[in-house]
Amino acid sequence: MSYTELPGAKVPIRMWADPASVEDVALRQLQNVATLPWIKGLAVMPDVHYGKGATVGSVIAMHGAVCPAAVGVDIGCGMSAVKTSLTANDLPGDLSRLRSKIEQAIPVGRGMHREAVDPGSLYGVPTSGWDEFWAGFDGLAEAVGHRRERAVQQLGTLGGGNHFVEVCVDSSDSVWLMLHSGSRNIGKELADHHIGVAQKLPHNQGLVDRDLAVFVADTPQMAAYRRDLFWAQDYAKRNRALMMALLQDVVRREFKKARPTFEQVISCHHNYVSEERYDGMDLLVTRKGAIRAGSGEYGIIPGSMGTGSYIVRGLGNAASFNSASHGAGRRMSRTAARRRFTARDLEDQTRGVECRKDSGVVDEIPAAYKPIEQVIDQQRDLVEVVAQLKQVVCVKG
Repeated sequence: MSYTELPGAKVPIRMWADPASVEDVALRQLQNVATLPWIKGLAVMPDVHYGKGATVGSVIAMHGAVCPAAVGVDIGCGMSAVKTSLTANDLPGDLSRLRSKIEQAIPVGRGMHREAVDPGSLYGVPTSGWDEFWAGFDGLAEAVGHRRERAVQQLGTLGGGNHFVEVCVDSSDSVWLMLHSGSRNIGKELADHHIGVAQKLPHNQGLVDRDLAVFVADTPQMAAYRRDLFWAQDYAKRNRALMMALLQDVVRREFKKARPTFEQVISCHHNYVSEERYDGMDLLVTRKGAIRAGSGEYGIIPGSMGTGSYIVRGLGNAASFNSASHGAGRRMSRTAARRRFTARDLEDQTRGVECRKDSGVVDEIPAAYKPIEQVIDQQRDLVEVVAQLKQVVCVKG
């Protein structure tokens, strides 16, 4: 589908979703974003839904300003995936051992490594730039200065919520590895700190929504946020790289006889800020629950833990600021899902997937998400499908 254009105070709202299907609270959030004096464009992806601070599935392009709440508290959250040389025939009938080995290698939930993961000990992880990266920690906001040890131990860990590690099979029976995570606790603490700073600035006092407080160019607050933001985005990228290497090590050990090899890893943020140029203007583009889909660029659009996912290639649609959805998108809140569904429902909806099926992850039940096939169909002018995957193992925090 092409987009529907809704009127907005400063810019129109370009929506790759049926407006009638979007919650009123999410529409109000979008209308509020369109009132910001600095805004130059607003695109809405088909997985759109209400979010804390700003709407999930929104792409906000601003000139000389950035809204930290529109990035969200999981700075740099995103996906990584890699195709392996294994096929479905290489997988055992019982996948519980493989799931257990993954959980042993990659701490989940609030878990962390006892000792820092050595990037040099892992195959395929770039060894350069690590000293400079950690040296950058000393320049972060004082509010997180005491968190260095925790940040070190959480690098290469999954976290909880909707984060996951999966083993998938595509329509040609090739096996893929996939994972979803971000900047862990250090990203959250940096985000919370800067959102608090922004909300107290004088130029934000007249906004229709205090969550839309921004930093503006050529101010010390903007400089401090940009420094911490880009460091946290780098942390998230490195976090996924370490996890993917740990995951590949598990697969090498478990499938020694098959001697698995791996193609180039695909990786993309979906909660982040990027400096991009449109119509001759340098803009700060915030994607919250959206991936970059520039012409020829690969991306990952996952569904829920019982459905499937898509590897896509961007079509470079400037109307969306070269963006696409980041997943299926929730159609009900976590609280609503826990009220409505039981562990038995979860077991039914994840049949055939080796995963947790207990009440602790009922809020991640497939029925709490929009149908991924519909979401893909609504953005055919944004991306083309390269591969369709179905998970057979799903590790949740």
